Amino acid sequence: MLNFFHIAKNTFTESIREPIFFILLITALVLIGHFPSMTLFVFGDQIKLVVDSSMATVLLFGLFVAVMSSSHTVTREMRNGTVLLLLSKPVYRWTFILAKIAGIIFTVVVFVFLCNVGSIISLYIAKDQFRMDMGAYYIYFGILIASCIFGMIMNFMYTRSFASYTTLGIWILLPIYCIVCLIFKTHPEILLQSYMYALILVFFSVSTMAAITVVFATRLDLVANLTVCSVIFFLGLISSYLFLDDTGSATLNVICKIFYAILPNWQFFWLADALATHKEIPATYLLWSGIYVVLYIALCTMWAVVVFQNKEIAKDTR
Repeated sequence: MLNFFHIAKNTFTESIREPIFFILLITALVLIGHFPSMTLFVFGDQIKLVVDSSMATVLLFGLFVAVMSSSHTVTREMRNGTVLLLLSKPVYRWTFILAKIAGIIFTVVVFVFLCNVGSIISLYIAKDQFRMDMGAYYIYFGILIASCIFGMIMNFMYTRSFASYTTLGIWILLPIYCIVCLIFKTHPEILLQSYMYALILVFFSVSTMAAITVVFATRLDLVANLTVCSVIFFLGLISSYLFLDDTGSATLNVICKIFYAILPNWQFFWLADALATHKEIPATYLLWSGIYVVLYIALCTMWAVVVFQNKEIAKDTR
């Protein structure tokens, strides 16, 4: 158990330190903060466009973060021999791969949490269809700039990781400002509880993709992993249209249902349309979606263990 904890912790630390993680995080937060200004003068649809754009940004960038983290911490370690060094100690393959999945999912948790907090603040920036709350807008980007300055100081004075300490600054300041907005500012014209449920569902989908990326990271390099996961992501978006058509033969219908069961249906986690029509998302839907995600991640974990168990690493057969 101690080995599992240390490997998962190191995986998370290495992922946060990667410059690509910081670039994806700061790019996503800047886009989310700018969405209210991009949707001015849309005659009543500003909130809807901010919600849709923010959720789509979190979903897409979360996919990139999952693939990059798995490739940097699994594929690269297999290539440079770090895995062989770990397996020469009392660390078994299943412990290694489970710890990697846990560390990468926790990295995704940090990324999606910060983006979701930024998405909530972005709703308060979008005051109405003709105006923005410029004070909230400047404070939001001031937090990002202050966090970058904090990372620069820690890097210059103590040679600490700029990316990880900037992320730490954002992790501390952005949620505090979000809480201030929730308490003291006028609530936007949206069901905040349902919106938070929708953001949690986006986190569920990204966590599922993170588990899938680790499976392919044991066999594929970065480009191939990103390509395969992008195809899975695209097919999962349209799986209801591809595989639930019963107009074909009986054999074809059975094959389509098998593919539908194997592929994750990302539409289960995309409830932007429900938010646009001001429909309340029940907590039971969140519960059943969470059960679905846990079962799917468990399936991917078993798959990753089986795949990695048969992986030859310098003829090591542990």
